[in-house]
Amino acid sequence: QTQNDYIREWLPHKEEFMRVLLELEAPPDPWNCISCGTDGLYRCTDCLHQPMFCRECYITKSHFIWETSQTNRTCWIYWRDWALHILYRMPYYGEARKTPPSTSGLTSKALEPSSKQPSQPVSVSSSTQVPYITYSYTGVHFIPVHWCQCEAAESFRLQLLRAKLFPATFEKPSTAFTFAVLDDFVRDNLECGTSGMNYYSKLRQVTSGVFPHLVPDRYRELLRVARQWRLLKLLKWNGFLRCEQAPKKGELGLFCAACPQPGINVDLAEDLDHWKYTRMLVMDGNFKAEHMHDRHPADQVWLMDGHGFMVTDPDYRTYLKATPHITEKSACNNHKAINQANAQWGRLHSTGIGATACTRHRCFYPHSVVDFQKGERQLNMDYSLANALQYNMTGINHVLCFYDINCSYMKNLRTWVRNSAFIDIPDSMQIMPGIGMWHVHGHKQECYARYAPLFMQGAGWVDGEIIETLWSLLNIASTSAQGMSSPHRQELLDFQISDCNFMKMIRMGMSFYSCANLPDCSPLVNSLIRKLTTARVAADMAKRAFKTLDEAVSTTQHDMWTYQEQVAFRD
Repeated sequence: QTQNDYIREWLPHKEEFMRVLLELEAPPDPWNCISCGTDGLYRCTDCLHQPMFCRECYITKSHFIWETSQTNRTCWIYWRDWALHILYRMPYYGEARKTPPSTSGLTSKALEPSSKQPSQPVSVSSSTQVPYITYSYTGVHFIPVHWCQCEAAESFRLQLLRAKLFPATFEKPSTAFTFAVLDDFVRDNLECGTSGMNYYSKLRQVTSGVFPHLVPDRYRELLRVARQWRLLKLLKWNGFLRCEQAPKKGELGLFCAACPQPGINVDLAEDLDHWKYTRMLVMDGNFKAEHMHDRHPADQVWLMDGHGFMVTDPDYRTYLKATPHITEKSACNNHKAINQANAQWGRLHSTGIGATACTRHRCFYPHSVVDFQKGERQLNMDYSLANALQYNMTGINHVLCFYDINCSYMKNLRTWVRNSAFIDIPDSMQIMPGIGMWHVHGHKQECYARYAPLFMQGAGWVDGEIIETLWSLLNIASTSAQGMSSPHRQELLDFQISDCNFMKMIRMGMSFYSCANLPDCSPLVNSLIRKLTTARVAADMAKRAFKTLDEAVSTTQHDMWTYQEQVAFRD
């Protein structure tokens, strides 16, 4: 079987896996210490099955032994768990047993009554006994497992899940990854850009620093299970449990909590035409997020196509085939984006990605990240913008859009969108184009007056190039994603962007630490409060400067300038 065959086999049971993961989050019933039977207060998250302990038992009896060392009175000898003949028994998790356990394929010794716990279901071994290969962040372990085979016992895969072991295969699992090692891999990939190959090499080194090449190769299994693990995490975090509650476009993406969203953080009864409800967004492309051609494009399994931040692939391909590309020329500046759009890129499946984000709070829009085929073409960014403008925008008709080539881009936007059968921007929506201050100084003088945010009503002091700071975070994972299949790359980038938006959101609210307890809490200060404090000081200075100027001009000048200002805003 191929990697995709294993994933197809797993998909119908995705809800079953999700149910077990959620049950592991719930408290046990009853709350009894597994050792002495008194009230349990603690559970050991390192132990398999997370048993409950009272305080005294937790200190003395917790932790499953992954590895140890033994002395021969001369030196310490390193032992793995299999060398100590450690056997892990799966506990009984089925319903109350009313019938005797099944005897098919079992030896008479396995069915001998237990003198210690006669009233409990007996865990017995399967008919074939092979060492079970378990991958933990402490290395690779070979642990024989006694499956529970009582009449109402759960399947082997669910028994593993309840022990916080994710099976690599479905029907007859013989390899599993601990939840801890999957979380560690995902965390390393997010923060350090660690590829799957490098992480697995680390596990082999941890297992045997002298003979790492003798450790079994389960690199492909790690990549496959990590894909499933990311999907389950996003489904759990976004509240999707059952198959009938399948997520729609962008619903596995976390968006900005501060941007106005009618029905979510803005009352629909309010006057949404007010300038303070203007959506501010910024568009840009990233040419470091390249992607090589798929080796097997006909054999692919999409786990979350279009449910996160990247757009739905079939719909996007259909749009690209039906939309002609018009060669653009910049009459203002030697724009890299426009020039690269007219180049040929035959060796790459994607030359980069384009995205739309909110300008003020630096959060990517769900279902708006697109792939480039021949550079940053207008039809690619049209698709990104149109999807971003459909995200929770009911009743909001004012948009301030920043793009470093807006002087060329906005000229044909309405015409191109109107002629397309696949994207739509309502005619009632007013899109005000802007260019970030860093780029606007390289344009003609009339571009500065027309597109600089300093002269736009309601724009305020805003960074129109803020998306550039987001690419550096995304580029951490882009390198390892270049050679992946298209579905795997999409899932990796979606997860990376979701984490990026999450980190922005938690920094908007109050800090986790109290500033009173830290000598220097400036990096932890609430970002919105910091901006508001700065804005109040700057607004007070601007009012005093304006009052000084306004009192010095004549009435005729005042009226003329006021009229000119109104004409400028209108046009």
